[in-house]
Amino acid sequence: MELTPVTDLPEIRPGDDLADLIADRAGDTLADGDVLTVASTVVSKAEGRTADLADYPVSGRAQEIADSLGELAGEEKDPRFAQAVLEESTELLIEVPFLLTETRFGHICVNAGIDRSNVPEHDLLLLPKQPSESAARIRDGLTERGYEDVAVIVTDTCGRPFRHGQRGVAIGWDGMPASRDWRGEQDRDGRELGVTVQSVVDELAAAANLVTGEGADGVPAVVASDWAFGDLDGSDELFRSVEDDLIRQALRGWEWEGGT
Repeated sequence: MELTPVTDLPEIRPGDDLADLIADRAGDTLADGDVLTVASTVVSKAEGRTADLADYPVSGRAQEIADSLGELAGEEKDPRFAQAVLEESTELLIEVPFLLTETRFGHICVNAGIDRSNVPEHDLLLLPKQPSESAARIRDGLTERGYEDVAVIVTDTCGRPFRHGQRGVAIGWDGMPASRDWRGEQDRDGRELGVTVQSVVDELAAAANLVTGEGADGVPAVVASDWAFGDLDGSDELFRSVEDDLIRQALRGWEWEGGT
């Protein structure tokens, strides 16, 4: 597999056509059968998902959260940010020492994925409302420009339980299944695989993140070439349901007991 960053993209503004901008700069790098990963930051900017703290009148709940986090951190926390997180979430899984939430499209992450960096002229950058629909629009735009079979993944970075650091993950996709199912296949010793379902959209997002970079050096789009899904069953299941998510069930009964 070859990973090629799409460089020289301009600062993205609301209403910008990402498919057109990417196709113009990718040139011959992008071909039918490739996978295009696009950072959620530029998708959000193109969709006008910026906001200011003044847009969020503070509820009593947001004030309580900000007060609790501020007391723990030893510094004042802005309740307007807590309000923004509440409005972008369907469930608050952890309130202290940080806000772990479920977004409206099913992704679980810190602070509803709201970003406060690289947002010129605004305070906040929200995640796309429906990232898979965003991926479909970009893919449709590429199809109109002659790319008949390019899958699109919208990516973000987030932390992982039990490990330090962040890595790229898929939050939306179109044109390919989210995972490939190895159940029923055999290992080298002839044993049948019973549980292995490979999240290929996450793995492609993580691979792309190696070349996109972070902070001021970030490149928001990457072309993955010479990669094939293979002759396996696929599925679009990525986010666990509450009934199947033992960790979420445990968190619902968990309480912070202090410490660092």
